[in-house]
Amino acid sequence: MSAQSTPTKVDATPGGPGQAPSPDGLKAGLKNRHLSMIAIGGVIGAGLFVGSASGIAAAGPGILLSYALVGAMVVFVMRMLGEMAAANPTSGSFSAYADQALGRWAGFSIGWLYWFFWVVVLAVEATAGAKILEGWIPAVPQWGWALIVMVVLTVTNLASVSSYGEFEFWFAGIKVVAIAAFIIIGGLAVFGLLPGSGHEATGFTNLTSHGGFLPNGPGSILTGVLMVVFSFMGSEIVTLAAGESEDPQRAVTKATNSVIWRIGVFYLGSILVVVSLLPWDSKAIAKDGSYVAALNSIGIPHAGEIMNFIVLTAVLSCLNSGLYTASRMAFSLGRRGDAPKAFARTNARGVPQAAILGSVVFGFVAVFFNYKWPDTVFQFLLNSSGAVALFVWLVICFTQLRMRRIILRDNPEKLIVRMWLFPYLTWATAAMIGFVLVYMLTDDAGRQQVILSAAVAALVVAIGVVKHRGAKAAVTEG
Repeated sequence: MSAQSTPTKVDATPGGPGQAPSPDGLKAGLKNRHLSMIAIGGVIGAGLFVGSASGIAAAGPGILLSYALVGAMVVFVMRMLGEMAAANPTSGSFSAYADQALGRWAGFSIGWLYWFFWVVVLAVEATAGAKILEGWIPAVPQWGWALIVMVVLTVTNLASVSSYGEFEFWFAGIKVVAIAAFIIIGGLAVFGLLPGSGHEATGFTNLTSHGGFLPNGPGSILTGVLMVVFSFMGSEIVTLAAGESEDPQRAVTKATNSVIWRIGVFYLGSILVVVSLLPWDSKAIAKDGSYVAALNSIGIPHAGEIMNFIVLTAVLSCLNSGLYTASRMAFSLGRRGDAPKAFARTNARGVPQAAILGSVVFGFVAVFFNYKWPDTVFQFLLNSSGAVALFVWLVICFTQLRMRRIILRDNPEKLIVRMWLFPYLTWATAAMIGFVLVYMLTDDAGRQQVILSAAVAALVVAIGVVKHRGAKAAVTEG
């Protein structure tokens, strides 16, 4: 029987409230409020706070179009993923669906690439958080802080999935409140309605008064796309977490339907406030960062310290979710025979302990590389995982094209969420992602990321093909 017609085994057993997990499976420990906040906070990464200044410098106010283009791409990808996840919630998410729709090699390859991406992210975020904490308490060295945050969040994930959910609920809650407050306060200042602020009412004049809306030309929109695309990675985490929730289908449907306003409000809304409060070429944006510069311009005291706290929260949230995501992908790969069998086992609390520890060990190794060889070994890890996000989104597109037919054939009643304008919008999204990958080849940093990431992907795909052809041959001979 072909891979396309073989149902994929669901990693977790939840299918609704009150359903008991299997003895060796994951437990439905995530509450609806956890999933809601994971979905909302998943689109607010540390990259939004620390990376937007370079995007504004490159594209001016036109960075809004860059965010809108990438945001639309993410909305479409999430819609596709939501269609598949609502029909079959599983901790393997798109890797398990690729396994079923495209072949075992595809699920193997994209699962391991995604795992690799997140263990490298663990090192990046641990180092970023350590820098902030060392600035507050210099008595503890930076490597010590990196070790502390990694250990604390590892213990959290080992305790139970509800512990992860609770931590993420509060981490994401702080990010959401901070962004909402920034938009409201900044929006009032833009129109001169903020009491006690010395900021002049500018309205939207800063969007066009300093060289126009596109001061660096239309091509800068695509340059901006390259700078902002990776700050959106993490939106898909909710579809992995749904497998351990009380009501997976409801959680996925709700998260998928709300992704448009989440991106519109948190990304486009906050960046619009920044470029409306300050001219895009303001030296303060380049010096202090976009959000700190905006807060300083309206007279918010200690803006830098406030933003450092918010960025630290975003970093810890990303670390927490990164470890959870990597471990659940490792768990799913183990269940499908594509990773060590130990990764597929759960303890009495329903936690895949070996998968968590295996992921965090590689995270610790990456942290060590970051301190020992930051410009060689760790830079290679960064570049070789840099384009994986786009590879994942591309695979989701091709998987959904096949999975729609499989769902309609086997379980049409489970097609609760549908991709809009199928299959045309799916193909258009795949073409858009492909265009971004090709355009990255025209950029020095982007070229290195695409080439190295493609080389690593080719190696993993080759391993996957050989492994599963060997297994198929063994079965045939038997």
